[in-house]
Amino acid sequence: MSFKTDIQIARAADKKPIQEIGAKLSISNDDLIPYGHDKAKVSAKFIESQASNKPGKLILVTAINPTPAGEGKTTTTVGLGDALNAIGKKAAVCIREASLGPCFGMKGGAAGGGYAQVVPMEDMNLHFTGDFHAITSAHNLLSAMLDNHIHWGNELKIDSRRVVWKRVLDMNDRALRSLVVSLGGVPNGFPRQDGFDITVASEVMAILCLCKDRHDLQKRLGDIIVAYRRDRSPITCRDLKADGAMAVLLKDALQPNLVQTLENNPAFVHGGPFANIAHGCNSIIATKTALSLADYVVTEAGFGADLGAEKFLNIKCRKGELAPSAIVIVATIRALKMNGGVLKQNLASENVQAVKDGCCNLGRHIENIQKFGVPAIVAINHFTGDSEAEIEACKSYVEGLGSEAVLCKHWALGSKGAIDLATRVCDIADSGKAKFKVLYGDEMSLMDKITTIAKDIYRADEVIADKKIHDQLKQWEAAGFGHLPVCMAKTQYSFSADPKLSGAPIGHSLPIREVRLSAGAGFVVVVCGEIMTMPGLPRVPSAEAILLNDEGQIEGLS
Repeated sequence: MSFKTDIQIARAADKKPIQEIGAKLSISNDDLIPYGHDKAKVSAKFIESQASNKPGKLILVTAINPTPAGEGKTTTTVGLGDALNAIGKKAAVCIREASLGPCFGMKGGAAGGGYAQVVPMEDMNLHFTGDFHAITSAHNLLSAMLDNHIHWGNELKIDSRRVVWKRVLDMNDRALRSLVVSLGGVPNGFPRQDGFDITVASEVMAILCLCKDRHDLQKRLGDIIVAYRRDRSPITCRDLKADGAMAVLLKDALQPNLVQTLENNPAFVHGGPFANIAHGCNSIIATKTALSLADYVVTEAGFGADLGAEKFLNIKCRKGELAPSAIVIVATIRALKMNGGVLKQNLASENVQAVKDGCCNLGRHIENIQKFGVPAIVAINHFTGDSEAEIEACKSYVEGLGSEAVLCKHWALGSKGAIDLATRVCDIADSGKAKFKVLYGDEMSLMDKITTIAKDIYRADEVIADKKIHDQLKQWEAAGFGHLPVCMAKTQYSFSADPKLSGAPIGHSLPIREVRLSAGAGFVVVVCGEIMTMPGLPRVPSAEAILLNDEGQIEGLS
């Protein structure tokens, strides 16, 4: 049997004019800012007018740790959103925008898959409405103004050895991780060591996704700490008078993007911080806008629940005063078998024991989610090679933990393949059983917050951090930043900091390499193990297969 590729399915979609999609949420044509016929931004004025509406129910989709076998978290998010609409509910989807880095690196695309996709797929995976370019420009404007200030006399007495603001680029480029800028003599400024992060790791990206409105945006931008003086006192973006111009560059990017699923249901696609190096959630503005317009909102958090869901619940929900009514944990039989020790080339063969062995990873995520007080259900994202015995083994395991697993075929069947999941999610969300709570309180010390996540979520025995890191955290606490949540930057492939430790490892240590204060975003970034905030391309990047065909159409995105 031959299957159409994701891009072939997306290209054949019967898309409706974006005004028709907006009308499903009672958004008038005047409140939409069209970008062509099939995508638009929702005006800030309209969003403000809907703020007093009774919010709908929030459903979070997360997953087990990713494997090369695939999990399909975005696909399930879209399929569930379509299925909720199919059973008569007024539902919307909220997902992140795609970064060019992983699109041309390993991932190839980030708009769902099969018959559970958001369209226009090509636009979403490439430049879309220019939000990421605006974020990159705003970030690098601050970089330019910082070095310019030092060049023209350094009135603020910035210690160029203590500049902490890197530049960014929306591309995987390991060659830019560490470099020296301002070489070439007096006209070019004062040489200093610098480097690049990927745009999705930028504090500006985090600020855009966590702010409430344009006033909050500019305040947070102003709070960004870019450098320190010799006496260790901080220099902010506001000190450099860059916050106003940055806010201007982000004016349009702040407004969420409205597109549609293959089944012509509304989808908000806005913001895109990575979950392994940032907080991994779409914008609070988009989520709250959707909640003010729909009865059910399905959103996702990046990578496995140990990263994306933990940050969604501890950071986004805390900052945005959000509380999910239900959580869906996505798993595939193939991925469970890989967690059970099966090599990728052997996944086609039935192996019930490997499924049972690999379910420990799923079980760990279920147990972790229960700590937040929100009921969880497992979505088994179906692949054609899954056997009945393997599916039953997974269902039985989940049932033994007091939860339930539902088989979903939305990739192949669209909404029809997720009706059972949608029905059960509605039952759970409407039951009122969710009693959401964060994992740690604001009053805990920064190191205690890190240790709580390491032990309660990762199941590490210890956190390894040298005296310099302990001292830095104490200095930030003394400066008034101790109340901030922590954003863990860690490999997505394991509960540990070692990507090779699959399953549900215990007895491991969590090594902290560095900590970074994101005063504008309002969290402390904790970089663990070998994780990089500027990824590199793989040996064979997806870019090698992306091209324009003879008809001028894009090929290679997935």
